[in-house]
Amino acid sequence: MEEMVCSNCRLIISHGDKCPLCGSSNLTRRWSGYLIVLNADMSEIAKKLDIKVNSVFALNIKD
Repeated sequence: MEEMVCSNCRLIISHGDKCPLCGSSNLTRRWSGYLIVLNADMSEIAKKLDIKVNSVFALNIKD
């Protein structure tokens, strides 16, 4: 199965039709780039993207 990305919080989702992080059903297959957050509290990139949990996120969501 192709990975999906939540358009709201950028979380990469491997299955399901709803984001387990924010609850949104606004998912897309049009994304690029991985961001692996290991320590959201210490990551400057996570802070700039308003990411508060450790997980795998998309860097770019295409319109």
